[in-house]
Amino acid sequence: MLVASVLLGSSYAWSVRRARALDADAVDTVRIAATAYIGACPILMAQANGYFASEGVAAAIHVEPSGKAALEGALHGRADLATVADVPIMFAAVNGEPVSVVATIATAEKDHGIVGRRDRGIALPASLKGKRIGVPLGTSAHFFLDAFLNRQTLSPTDVSLVSVPPEELAGALARGDVDAVAVWQPFLSSSLAALGSAGVVFHGEAVYDVVYALAGTRDYVTGHSRAVQKVLRAAIRGARFCNETPDLAREHLAKLAPAGAITFKELWPSYRFEVALRQGLLIALEDETRWAMKNELTAETDLPNYLNNVDLEPLRVVAPAAVTVVH
Repeated sequence: MLVASVLLGSSYAWSVRRARALDADAVDTVRIAATAYIGACPILMAQANGYFASEGVAAAIHVEPSGKAALEGALHGRADLATVADVPIMFAAVNGEPVSVVATIATAEKDHGIVGRRDRGIALPASLKGKRIGVPLGTSAHFFLDAFLNRQTLSPTDVSLVSVPPEELAGALARGDVDAVAVWQPFLSSSLAALGSAGVVFHGEAVYDVVYALAGTRDYVTGHSRAVQKVLRAAIRGARFCNETPDLAREHLAKLAPAGAITFKELWPSYRFEVALRQGLLIALEDETRWAMKNELTAETDLPNYLNNVDLEPLRVVAPAAVTVVH
């Protein structure tokens, strides 16, 4: 009986180990909505270099024109995860959407700006007063524009905002539907190219550092922790590739967005690629929420507890040192 018990115990232990091994070897299909944008480099390079596949993830990447559109895809079931900037995350959270951030993947300080038409009297930032400015409302460009205007001692009421999708801004500016546009790269460069020498550009260094993140719904993230951990492992490798081999990373990215190839090289040094969860993300979300409430862009009057919109566990399992959120 003792021998039988030992054999049964050994058999059970072997079965558990075998089940865990099979579980670890299983392939998880993950749909990721991403932008053909430098900030999404860790995810795009993880796909291009086979890092997802080697981590046991069959990743289906769907390219969207903006992080806001990518996040909407994840929130409405068209994707599982999305690459998205901090402002759309903020708006989703204050509007009660169950958004959950699993990591930030990049930060940048120089990829937003404003392009204006010289023939509409725009030569200096102060000359934006009274002008019609096209901007994708509810995005990081909207937040950047308000911060930029504030730096010029102007207020949002000193200009007229026109809601224009990012991919349509260059055309709207060229036709004269708007006097200026506020947007991120590569749409910023394409808008300037549409005007040539008739355009003027104002960059926003030291105005707004965009934080790019990977997020999904709370139900998806908590219900697919194994798949999310695999995605994060691949993204860490992707971030390393973006940092260590920028020429190759830009070459891959240019295949997705050929028009931005030159701009990618110019802007690359201003990007920092890191898969992490830092306290700065929550501080940024709170600052952006105050901006949204002040400008009546949301009906909410209380700051959300953004710890409810960040899932620390997947990254804490994969890379504990990368999580410094106070909780």
